[in-house]
Amino acid sequence: MRYYFRADGNAATGAGHLMRCLTIADALQALPGPDPADICFLCADEASGALAEAGGYRTLVLHTDYRNMEEELPRLTRLFSEEAPAGNPVLVVDSYYITEPYLRALRQRTRLFLLDDMARQAYPADCVLNYNAFATQAQYGQIYPGTDTAVYTGSAYVPLRPQFRQAGSSFREQVQDVLITTGGGDQENIAARIFDTIQKPGLRYHVVIGRYHPDFQGWKRREQECPQLSVHHDVKNMALLMGSCDLAVTAGGTTIYELCAVGVPFVCFSYAENQEKLTEYIGRERIAGYCGAFHHDPAATLAKMKQLTDTLAADPAMRRGIREREQKVADGLGALRIARLLTELKNRG
Repeated sequence: MRYYFRADGNAATGAGHLMRCLTIADALQALPGPDPADICFLCADEASGALAEAGGYRTLVLHTDYRNMEEELPRLTRLFSEEAPAGNPVLVVDSYYITEPYLRALRQRTRLFLLDDMARQAYPADCVLNYNAFATQAQYGQIYPGTDTAVYTGSAYVPLRPQFRQAGSSFREQVQDVLITTGGGDQENIAARIFDTIQKPGLRYHVVIGRYHPDFQGWKRREQECPQLSVHHDVKNMALLMGSCDLAVTAGGTTIYELCAVGVPFVCFSYAENQEKLTEYIGRERIAGYCGAFHHDPAATLAKMKQLTDTLAADPAMRRGIREREQKVADGLGALRIARLLTELKNRG
């Protein structure tokens, strides 16, 4: 194997980490050289492994606790020691549960590429990438002074799926369709509170329900009862669905960059600490609408959401301005840029 990806995606963590690694793996195959036989996913549990296998890749399930990554070190060090005669493989790690001892041990046997969107401390890695729009080289220069770690930052590296590379949407003066998306988990069913808050007569609402949503059947019943509502599950072409909508409400995360690439005006909010920086940045830079931190003040966030969606629906000029600004944030080619970094790391002497 040339390339390994260490990521999980389950009901507790959501699927985001694993899905972006699958996107990068797909981009690797678009370059000369790597093919599926060169790529392997390492996952803690069966649910994560099944998702990786569904992406078409060989998968090794470690049967460990994803929250205790050092538990898997004995098995991984044996695995990579066996690969040593063929040259150090590239290992991409994408998890919030990494530790310094874990990474240090693996870096001795691999070329280590770390996806990091928190920027809290320096880690022992060959390369560190933070693809968020708010991340800067200056910020990481303060975290990694005098080290041999290569650092890459900025939304040019956002790993979006191929469907977003040439994505686009038409602009309608009159809003007809509104998208609501809250991420793969949404254990608190925030989408229901959003729909109840912002819905108004004459508009169609498209609610995206992830594979781990706790009230899928409830949403299907609501869809039958409400002609304005369409519920979408396990969407294969999100770019197409986004492009059919005139306005979106989204939680923080990769969906924000997807909407930027398609050019759909949106308002955003955070419901976890790791979403705060991006959503606040979107609001501070006036790229799109910012509603607040749902996990800190749900009532105020929903009230702001209602205000912003009503205002944007009534103001096509404001929506055009958002559309122009957000399309400068992401172009859909980030995964290919990351794949090139991985091949350069693999070929490094």
